[in-house]
Amino acid sequence: MKKVLKYAMTGLALLALALVVVGCAGKEEAKSPAQEGGNKKLVAAADATFAPFEFADASGKYVGFDLDLIDAIAKEMGYQLEFQSMAFDGIIPALQSSQVDCAVTAMTITPERQKVVNFSEPYYKAGQIVVVQASNNEVNSIVDLKGKTIAVQSGTTGAMEAEKATDKGKVTYFTGADQALQELKNGAADAVIIDYPVAAYFIQQGNKEVKMVGDIMSSEEYGIAVPKDKEQILDDINTGLKKIKENGKYAEIYKKWFGEEPRA
Repeated sequence: MKKVLKYAMTGLALLALALVVVGCAGKEEAKSPAQEGGNKKLVAAADATFAPFEFADASGKYVGFDLDLIDAIAKEMGYQLEFQSMAFDGIIPALQSSQVDCAVTAMTITPERQKVVNFSEPYYKAGQIVVVQASNNEVNSIVDLKGKTIAVQSGTTGAMEAEKATDKGKVTYFTGADQALQELKNGAADAVIIDYPVAAYFIQQGNKEVKMVGDIMSSEEYGIAVPKDKEQILDDINTGLKKIKENGKYAEIYKKWFGEEPRA
């Protein structure tokens, strides 16, 4: 009888152990790629004409704040990052058709865009600024742009501001921010409306032929855009963003590209 009881107890113990193992296995299936030790691919898009956020350096390599940011998030969450450069006005369609998993391209979070894509938690605060030729003393703010020719990057909030600031037909659209700024340098446009950090970086790189005028317009927040049907990727991006802010990696990347501590 004692032997039967002993065997019965042993069987129960083995059954309990098996249930624990099965339970643990079930939990592992729900883990993120980082927790699993996996190497899932994350395809990220950006318009690499928007220095210092994303651009091609002298060797042709894509670099910038946004690229360092998404690379850090991908590593934190166990993803293998694949980057694709494309025109800014083609990025949301690429997200909607799931050609890419996310877009990290200094994209302002707006109600209109939120209708068609999801956004991560904000990762950068910016605003628009007017840029004119350094010799221009007639334009001192956006109110002086009525009737002026304004060069902009298509699909941006800068383009929206330009459309409100000048006459219809006076806005010249370009696929890249660098093209719009070059149009101004060449004297073919009276002004450019563009994100302040991009204008500041452009001038810092030696383009003293242009200057910024007036106050920074609006208060905008950039977010990483994700297709509506990719909630797990959005969750992982938010988790990764939170982690790199907590461990100091975000501040390190911010200081590398902007030379200052992150703004609250």
